[in-house]
Amino acid sequence: MGTEGPPPPAASRGRQGCLLVPARTKTTIALLYDEESENAYDIRLKLTKEVLTIQKQDVVCVGGSHQGRNRRTVTLRRQPVGGLGLSIKGGSEHNVPVVISKIFEDQAGSPGPSSDHSSGASSPLFDSGLHLNGNSSTTAPSSPSSPIAKDPRYEKRWLDTLSVPLSMARISRYKAGTEKLRWNAFEVLALDGVSSGILRFYTAQDGTDWLRAVSANIRELTLQNMKMANKCCSPSDQVVHMGWVNEKLQGADSSQTFRPKFLALKGPSFYVFSTPPVSTFDWVRAERTYHLCEVLFKVHKFWLTEDCWLQANLYLGLQDFDFEDQRPYCFSIVAGHGKSHVFNVELGSELAMWEKSFQRATFMEVQRTGSRTYMCSWQGEMLCFTVDFALGFTCFESKTKNVLWRFKFSQLKGSSDDGKTRVKLLFQNLDTKQIETKELEFQDLRAVLHCIHSFIAAKVASVDPGFMDSQSLARKYMYSS
Repeated sequence: MGTEGPPPPAASRGRQGCLLVPARTKTTIALLYDEESENAYDIRLKLTKEVLTIQKQDVVCVGGSHQGRNRRTVTLRRQPVGGLGLSIKGGSEHNVPVVISKIFEDQAGSPGPSSDHSSGASSPLFDSGLHLNGNSSTTAPSSPSSPIAKDPRYEKRWLDTLSVPLSMARISRYKAGTEKLRWNAFEVLALDGVSSGILRFYTAQDGTDWLRAVSANIRELTLQNMKMANKCCSPSDQVVHMGWVNEKLQGADSSQTFRPKFLALKGPSFYVFSTPPVSTFDWVRAERTYHLCEVLFKVHKFWLTEDCWLQANLYLGLQDFDFEDQRPYCFSIVAGHGKSHVFNVELGSELAMWEKSFQRATFMEVQRTGSRTYMCSWQGEMLCFTVDFALGFTCFESKTKNVLWRFKFSQLKGSSDDGKTRVKLLFQNLDTKQIETKELEFQDLRAVLHCIHSFIAAKVASVDPGFMDSQSLARKYMYSS
């Protein structure tokens, strides 16, 4: 995985807490980075509960005559020979305002023979901001104030230039279309597509603190949206969790391997959207919908420390760590008929939240539905196979409903399958203690196996409250770090 660019100069920064606690108001000095020109300049970030504001420094008039009287237009007519008679210094490349440093005698910019031409103190050009060809240069006077009683006073101030709403916003730490992790930097993109630009921070810790803070505020607003959506849903169709992820493209070339997706766990289903659902009608427009009981959630490899960026991990000897998905904090969803999705999130805490929410939503759905029945066959005979939360496994004839066999979850001692349609279930007979093999054939074997896994896990969790945490890889990582 590549990283982009050298780090900016170090600066002293305080350490924030490691928990994702919503930040009410937070400010810092950072850099706005332009990837095309590779230039960066200072900005100030202001984070509130609902908005991230980017501020740029500018020179403003804070006193003196009224604004209308502060502006004065001076027209200079260039002579056929020579220039305007002005020396100008400053500019954006020096990060200072444009000012007139000197006015030459007997040229267009000269105010007259009685003036002090070397300092230009009496020139009308120094009594107002400099505008070249109608374009403001946000100047401040470079010489002592004019004797005029109500001369304006100028100060540098941070002015709002862009506000990014955080409701349903997403964060990206990667350079678009690549696997290059931005060095101490990330981008915030609003629901309407407005981008904060590339925000680069002076230290890895500062970047991590702000990544956490912005993520926490986005998460808090997402919870509010979930509560509003749940008011319009029945108790059996509540939103358990939702948020932005990055999906790995299947069979994609190396130029672009991930794209943003919005996932939701709602009622009995797992949804994949290209954009967040903002109304009740949007829920039927999902790109993919899967039944929770028939999908498997799997955590992939991830970094061992959350609050470090890639360069920090290199010092821990992790440069050779084998990232299967080229990104940390990945998980996959495996569905029936061999369908699967690989997703990536920005923080380890988000990975832990998705794992916990998936378990919770699945267990709730298992307990709510109680059982699921699938058509199957063996030796040409059509059968029905039921997985029941209370009774366990039951197989019966599809026509007569005659029960052929029934076993509890605890009696299942193993299984094997051919990876296509057939499965062998190994049950222990309670009376003889012997293992009985039951072989069945299903059209969608993967969905059935995932359903069995969901029901058994929910059954164990119902009698052992600590089972969910003991099985959570991401949560174990969070506690250990």
